[in-house]
Amino acid sequence: MPYKAPVLQFRFRQRMGRLMQQTRRRMRLDHWFPHLPVAAAAGILGLLNLLDGMSRLSKAFPLLKQLKPVLHIGQIAMVPGLGGLPEALAGAVLLAMSFGLAFRSRLAWVIALIISAATLALILHQANFRWGALALLNGAVLVALILFYRQFSKSSLAAGTMFSLMSVILLLGYSVCGSFVLGQGFTPPIKNLTQALYFSVVTLSTVGYGDIVPTTSDARFFVISLIILGITVFATSISAVIVPLVNGRMQRLLTGEKRRMKQDHYIVIGDNSLSHNTYRELRNRHLPVVVIVPKEPDTLWMDAADMLIGDASDIEILRKAGGEKALAILALRADDSENAFIVMAAKELAGNARTVAAVKNSKNLPRIQRVGPDLIIAPDILGGELLAMAISGEELSGENILKNLFISKPGDAPVVKEKK
Repeated sequence: MPYKAPVLQFRFRQRMGRLMQQTRRRMRLDHWFPHLPVAAAAGILGLLNLLDGMSRLSKAFPLLKQLKPVLHIGQIAMVPGLGGLPEALAGAVLLAMSFGLAFRSRLAWVIALIISAATLALILHQANFRWGALALLNGAVLVALILFYRQFSKSSLAAGTMFSLMSVILLLGYSVCGSFVLGQGFTPPIKNLTQALYFSVVTLSTVGYGDIVPTTSDARFFVISLIILGITVFATSISAVIVPLVNGRMQRLLTGEKRRMKQDHYIVIGDNSLSHNTYRELRNRHLPVVVIVPKEPDTLWMDAADMLIGDASDIEILRKAGGEKALAILALRADDSENAFIVMAAKELAGNARTVAAVKNSKNLPRIQRVGPDLIIAPDILGGELLAMAISGEELSGENILKNLFISKPGDAPVVKEKK
């Protein structure tokens, strides 16, 4: 009966996790999923809301051309078609936030979540709570934002700047339109958009020359809203730009770069030719790897993102490397005793990771076997065994080599047998 070499067997969950991880790496899902599909869906929803709101607003444009700035707030609500204004504004904001979602911005996620919930309630209210195509798309976007909230965790300077610019533009537009519509409520009256723009800039910048003063109740309430919104928007805009910059700098200074926890990966421990080749072959197979080295190597032979410096026999270092969610932990140090301690620390994690230990000295095989690794490999002994077989004239067939190099007993870890 042909001899079969012992192999490192993985549980079903580990095999499925490894398959999913390989698929994820080959399709480069980390670079575009799920944030780009969610951003695209949010952008489409915003565009549809914007177009729908603008089509309804178009009905009010002929009437607005005939109106002069003598209206009060009660008269504005009576103009047909203005009900599409909230929907158009919400669509414009959601469309702008879709760009922030594409960059995984937490700020864009919060705003998109609030806007999508508000637009869903508005659409259902207008349709007497009947679910149409737009409501279903809105609901799907809302659910996706909630499910994938972990993917939107970046506080980027670009997203903060975009939010700040958009907020200022929307506030300025609100101020100009309101000042013009309620123009007769001011002294002297605001009769054109130029005067409305001047009053808006002076008010929002808190300069307040006092040359234009609100005199009616509607105008005063409008100015109060401008002051409150102005303070809120400018304060939020400044914090959205400055806070991520300061927080990122402080985090790098105090805690260093934050490592993203991997799962269903391999942990290679050691800085020698065996660990180098193992890491290279695993990466060639598109498998995720974390390398633990005692100190930073003189020549970086792995990706910097895959390197972790520390003592691998320390259970906290293994936990930091994601040992509890790893598929296998490979102790490939040059010192056999260190490999034994690493295997013992890996067992203490109580995870599902398989353990592999390298042995250089054949005398240490029984000791290594006592700590219970799932696989023991001894490259130096293998080389000597092959050389002895070659010079002694023994047949170097694959079956004979495997029979002489491996022992596989029920309940025992497969080990390399040293030829007597």
